[in-house]
Amino acid sequence: MGYASLAVHSAPTQTAPATARSVAIDLIGAVLRRKRPLDDAIEDNPEMGGLPARDRAFARLLVATVLRRLGQIDALIAHCLNTPLPPRAAMVHDMLRLGIAQLLFLRTPPHAAVATTVDLADLRGFLSHKGLVNAVLRRLSQEGAGLVAQQDTARLNTPDWLWRAWSQAYGEDGARGIALAHLKEAPLDLTMRKDAEKWRVMLDAILLPTGTLRRTGGGAIMSLPGYSEGAWWVQDGAAAIPATLFGVIDGQRVIDLCAAPGGKTAQLAAMGARVTAIDRSPRRLERLNTNLARLGLPVESLVADAATWRPSEPARYVLLDAPCTATGAIRRHPDVPHLKSPDDVTRLAAVQERLIAAAIDMLAPGGLLVYCTCSLEPQEGVQQVQRLLSRGAPVRRKAIDPAEIGGLAQC
Repeated sequence: MGYASLAVHSAPTQTAPATARSVAIDLIGAVLRRKRPLDDAIEDNPEMGGLPARDRAFARLLVATVLRRLGQIDALIAHCLNTPLPPRAAMVHDMLRLGIAQLLFLRTPPHAAVATTVDLADLRGFLSHKGLVNAVLRRLSQEGAGLVAQQDTARLNTPDWLWRAWSQAYGEDGARGIALAHLKEAPLDLTMRKDAEKWRVMLDAILLPTGTLRRTGGGAIMSLPGYSEGAWWVQDGAAAIPATLFGVIDGQRVIDLCAAPGGKTAQLAAMGARVTAIDRSPRRLERLNTNLARLGLPVESLVADAATWRPSEPARYVLLDAPCTATGAIRRHPDVPHLKSPDDVTRLAAVQERLIAAAIDMLAPGGLLVYCTCSLEPQEGVQQVQRLLSRGAPVRRKAIDPAEIGGLAQC
C-alpha cells in the first residue's frame, strides 16, 4: 500500500540549535536544487562551522551518502508513495532521503533514524507531513533491506547520460565497475615533503608505489601529526602523479596553469622548482596561497586567465591541470553526477582545447607540457590529444614509462 502526500504545510522555521542532520538537510538542498558544489555549500554554511568536528564529519557523511545512493533512495521513496511529493514539499523529500540513508545505508538504529527525521519535519515547520515521514520510514525499516537487495545499484545511482557515456567508452561491464567503485568513501591521501617512511609510521598509513601515503583511519585533518609543521598536504594519489613526470626540476621555472587549490603547485615547489601559479579565480588562488603558506613553500601566484595570459619569456616546463567535469573524482566528490551534464563535457572540452593551445604557446623549444584532467570522458582526455596531433601542432607525444609512476602498467 502506498502513501499519498498531504497538500499543505506551514512555513519552514528553525529555532533550535543546529545539528548535523539539520545542516545536512540544507546542504542536500543546496546541491540538488540550487546546484551548488558540495564543498562550496559546506564552506558557505555558517551553521556547519559552528558544529563540533565530529558532527561536521557526520553531516558530510550524511550528505555524501544521500548523493551516492540517490537513485536507490528515490526509487524506494517512489515505491512508498502513491503520488510524488509536490515541489513545495521538496524539503520533505530531502528529509525522507536523509532518513533512508541512515536507515538502510549507514545502519543507524531504526528508532533513531525515524525519530530524528520526524523531529526535523517538526523543526522545519512541515507539521502536516510528519505522519507521512513516519509511515514511509517505518515501512522501510521493515521492508527496505529486501527492496535494496533487488535493486540494480550501479545503474540506479548513475545518471542516464553518464551511464551511456561510460558504456560507450568502457563497455557495460566497465561502466558497472566504475559506478560501483563510486559508492565507496575515498581514502585520505597525503603527499609528503620528505621522509615518507617516518610519516608513514607516524600517521599509521600505507605507502603507495607512487609515493603517496594513504591513511584509512579517521580523525580531523588539522589534528594529525605533521599538519601544523607543514610536513604534508592532502592530495589524491592519482592527482600526485602528473607533477612527477617533469623529472628533476630543481631550480627550473615551471608555469602551473589553473593551479588552485594548489596540490600540484606544492609538489613542484617542494621539488625545488620556481613556480608561477596561474588561476582565474581570486577566491581559489587565495586558498592556494593559504595552503602554500602553511607548507612554507614560496611560489609566485597571479590571478589571470590562462587562455590569454603569457609569460615574459617562454618556459621549459608547463603544467596544465585543465578544468573538467571531474567525473573521475566522484568518490571524493559525490555531488558531481548531480551537477554536470553532457553540455558541460562539450563546453569544457572546448575550454581545454583553448588552454592546451595557450600552454603550447608558452613553451620554449624542446620544452615539456604535462596536460591532465580528472575526467573519465574521452573528450576531456585522449580525444583532446588525438585532435591536437591530427591538427599538426608543433608537439609530439611523450610516452610515460611505468617506472615513472611507481611501476604501474596503466595510468
